[in-house]
Amino acid sequence: MIYQDPLAYLLGIEGSALLDAWAGDHDQAFVEDRVAEIRRLLADGKLQNRGVLAERVAADVTYQQQAPDYDANAGGGLFAIDEPVITEWLARREVGVALDAACGTGRFARILADLGHTVIGVDGSPDMLELARERVPEGDFQLGSVDRLPLADRSVDVVVCALALVHVSDLGPVFAEFARVLRPGGALLISDVHRELTTIGSGIKGLGPDGERRLAPAFRHPLGDYLRAALAARLELRGCEEPALHWDDSPLPRPSTEIGDWPAWPWSLMAYVPEATRAVSGRPQLLLLHFAQPAS
Repeated sequence: MIYQDPLAYLLGIEGSALLDAWAGDHDQAFVEDRVAEIRRLLADGKLQNRGVLAERVAADVTYQQQAPDYDANAGGGLFAIDEPVITEWLARREVGVALDAACGTGRFARILADLGHTVIGVDGSPDMLELARERVPEGDFQLGSVDRLPLADRSVDVVVCALALVHVSDLGPVFAEFARVLRPGGALLISDVHRELTTIGSGIKGLGPDGERRLAPAFRHPLGDYLRAALAARLELRGCEEPALHWDDSPLPRPSTEIGDWPAWPWSLMAYVPEATRAVSGRPQLLLLHFAQPAS
């Protein structure tokens, strides 16, 4: 079980912002504001005794519940970050057979099909696959997992895997599978939730039949985990991006007066301390990687 306490979370956000200030990112006034806000949080009655327990369950369990609203809610904020980069990488390749691994609702399958590729989609959630089939009726969608792909050796020219490896504890078998199904000269394009974003609370939630809180696994992989797995599979690195949110100079919103309930955490908690949240939200959101299968 995972214990999540809103006061502890907010103190963590404040502490992260203060560490950035220690490194030189913020001035004295910012530091003094953070210390004063920490004192207010510690005295805030709304934050007392609000901790909850949540069970970590298989990702497919939570995605079953998230499927209908996933594009609008759970993943929507990140799509605008990864799609331009992945699409640019795809535009450099000739049309072929493309695999959308952990395809979800088929957003990259649709992009691949529009580029002219013959599309195969694999996902572990039947509910997600149904939505993908509606979005890309010309695609071939199959139930399966990224570490045991239901495809033949050297059967695809491109593999795209987006926002899925964060749920995988051991990346080695997954990259071995990607390398197995790729043809010589093929490309592997990865988009994943950056460990910095996972650390500040990004995750997939669900509720059990009796309202029990559930969380999909979220592993905070450093860049080295991906590189070691890819190099072991004899893949070659061709590109790497770690895009972050870039805030404009618009005024900060007024702090929320309510912390919300568990389904809205951590986003409702972030609204409670907008200045500290903006300070830490400029860190990388996604990790984007471009690998190539050697031509021979």
